Amino acid sequence: MAIIETRSLVKTFGKIQAVRGIDLAIESGEIFGLLGPNGAGKTTTIGMLCTIIRPTSGQGMIAGFDVAKSPTQVRRKVGIVFQDPTLDTILTGRENLQLHARLYGIPASVRHLWIDEMLALVDLRERADDLTKTYSGGMRRRLELARGLLHRPAVLFLDEPTLGLDPQTRARTWEYIRKMAQKENTTVVLTTHYMEEAEAMCDRIGIIDAGRIIALDTPQNMIDMLGGDIVAVRAPRPPLETIRSLPYVSSLKTNNGELEITMKSAHLHLAELLSLIPQVASVEMRKPTLNDVFIKLTGRDIREDGAENNGSWVETIARYKQRGK
Repeated sequence: MAIIETRSLVKTFGKIQAVRGIDLAIESGEIFGLLGPNGAGKTTTIGMLCTIIRPTSGQGMIAGFDVAKSPTQVRRKVGIVFQDPTLDTILTGRENLQLHARLYGIPASVRHLWIDEMLALVDLRERADDLTKTYSGGMRRRLELARGLLHRPAVLFLDEPTLGLDPQTRARTWEYIRKMAQKENTTVVLTTHYMEEAEAMCDRIGIIDAGRIIALDTPQNMIDMLGGDIVAVRAPRPPLETIRSLPYVSSLKTNNGELEITMKSAHLHLAELLSLIPQVASVEMRKPTLNDVFIKLTGRDIREDGAENNGSWVETIARYKQRGK
């Protein structure tokens, strides 16, 4: 059953058409990645689903509530963890959660129990009564995840959940996200510029560019559509037409003097391929990744528009509004 649905969702800011008709159906309990280069429309799409901005036309539904007609009900159904820290560092971890619980009207009869459950889920019970300014970056991120889930939302939106964390802490953060999603049957919608994380953790991915969804599938199905392994060859005079004509070659492109060949079952055909290319200087073979899919579909690496330069969702939406005046 779809917990999130959009139909022909459109948003314009003055003359700027940021989102050009998004149709999505995200199932309950899914971990869904929304990926796209800077300016593609993912921030605006998320903003509409979170009720931060109103759609210009079309419809967005969360847990059966219309984001434009019933924003208060939608807000009760969603949790948000922003890219930028939003904890009150002069409060303890427990006090941050208590404040959130009161703001969301969690009944006093269950408030203490729910807070303890969330602290245990993210392994922070022993540090719960310490000031959050004494927490490491990873601990603060875990507390923000717990806070986002405290009121038991149907949908949790995550903006770059592991940005700036070291690899070990990133891996543990993903463990908590997966564990929380499974325990609470929470639907997770996230943006990330770590493509290897999206590939490993997301059930499905939507790639958005120029305000439209241009691909929507599981990470593995997206990778499979590339048509095989990737072989990079450097040679001074490669016979391009001969290579293109080979039945096991799916695509061929040149990049700064290097041939990038996508071919089926490279381990079976690599020797034959190299025998056709004189003076091979170097060769490298690798499995395709989600980043290769992203480059093929959008024409650029997602890291060219890294989150470090994008700002948070709210900041980006504010810039859009300013430009649209």
